This record gives sequence, C-alpha cells and structure tokens, in this order.
Amino acid sequence: MAEVTGDLVVTRWLTIPANELRWRFSGSGGPGGQHANTSNTKVMLTWNIETSETLSDSQRTRLVSEFGPVVRVVAVDERSQTRNRDIALERLRDRVRAGLAVRAYRRPTSPTRSSIARRLTAKHRRSERKTERRTDQEAED
Repeated sequence: MAEVTGDLVVTRWLTIPANELRWRFSGSGGPGGQHANTSNTKVMLTWNIETSETLSDSQRTRLVSEFGPVVRVVAVDERSQTRNRDIALERLRDRVRAGLAVRAYRRPTSPTRSSIARRLTAKHRRSERKTERRTDQEAED
C-alpha cells in the first residue's frame, strides 16, 4: 500500500512531495447503504505538473505533452476513504511512470523475400480455389 501521509515515490529518481498533492473528498454513491450516503469516500487527487519543483525540464515537458498541466486521478472503487486514497496514489504513480517512459522509435522495414513469397503463394491458392468453384456455365460467360 502507498503511504498516504508521506511523499509519493514514483521512480528512484522522482519523488513527489506530499505538499504538491491536492486532495478532494466527496460522497460517492453506489452500494453501501447509509454508509455511502453519509461518508465522503470518493477521492480526487490532483498534481500540478507545471508548478512542481521536483521535475527536471525534460520530465516536465514530457509529462505536460502527455497529460496537460494537471494530472487528475479519481478513486471510487471501495467503501473506505482510506483505501480509495491508496488506490488514487497507486494510479497517479502508474500514470506518471507511464508518462515518463521513453518509447522506442519504430523504424519501418521492408518485407522479407520469404514473406513476399508466402503472400504470393497464398494469393495463387485462393485464385485456384475460386476458379475450381466456378460452374461450366460461369466459365463460358
């Protein structure tokens, strides 16, 4: 479980201080009976990327292009506010990690000789199969 009161450790190189995270709580509805009607179990967690002091310029640029200036996470999965806080922190951590991940550039390649040969062989077989299905009358037309 994530520590609610402390800083959020995203990676070895990035830790979001607790004072940069903004929490909002509200009623969540759904199952739970009177408990759901009287408890503020819905959790909304926001983190302002643009004003964060922990990010380098390259990290900030990457995250702003991915998410915009503010990242929002909502958790209404559980009946407990504490559990929803933990879920929100986990989701924020996962989103930021995914946003910081450097994706490999895909270089387009040309098809190999064997793949071209397989494609042409399959085309030829399909053509022969369709020719065999024809009736004599269709062949004359």
